[in-house]
Amino acid sequence: MKNMTTLNEKENSIVLMHGTFNREIFDQLEKRNLQKVFILEGRPSLESSALLSEELLSRKIQPVLISDNMAGFLFFKNLLKEVWLAYQVADQEGAVCDIGGLILGVLGARHQIPINLFPSNCKSKLFGNENDLMTFQNQRVTPQGIRAYVPLVEWIPAKYITKVF
Repeated sequence: MKNMTTLNEKENSIVLMHGTFNREIFDQLEKRNLQKVFILEGRPSLESSALLSEELLSRKIQPVLISDNMAGFLFFKNLLKEVWLAYQVADQEGAVCDIGGLILGVLGARHQIPINLFPSNCKSKLFGNENDLMTFQNQRVTPQGIRAYVPLVEWIPAKYITKVF
């Protein structure tokens, strides 16, 4: 926990990012002189965390990788100042974002943290296959004979969105 306390005390703006973003978005982070940015692992493919890490590191911003379900803890501990989500489609009623975006929106509303949406650099499939969720790094992590529900995107109502860029 000491590491989390240090982040809270020394950072004036802690951002959580989720999704795959256009490269120009990272220029905004770089201009703000952020030293660290939290990123979700982005299961099942982990593709977004790999792309986010690469872009952040190339700009000398330290990515802090968290498991997807750790986001609630960051809100609870007041370690976030804003959330950046990549969206695929947005209108006045809401947006389609990678799975996990809705809970970030709900938590942002509850904790009065802005949820900002930026264009995604790619379109996700609507659903993954069961094997995507039952394996991790090509190792099976679930018993045989169970089923999985694997949505990859979800709708976020406008009431949970602060701003769409």
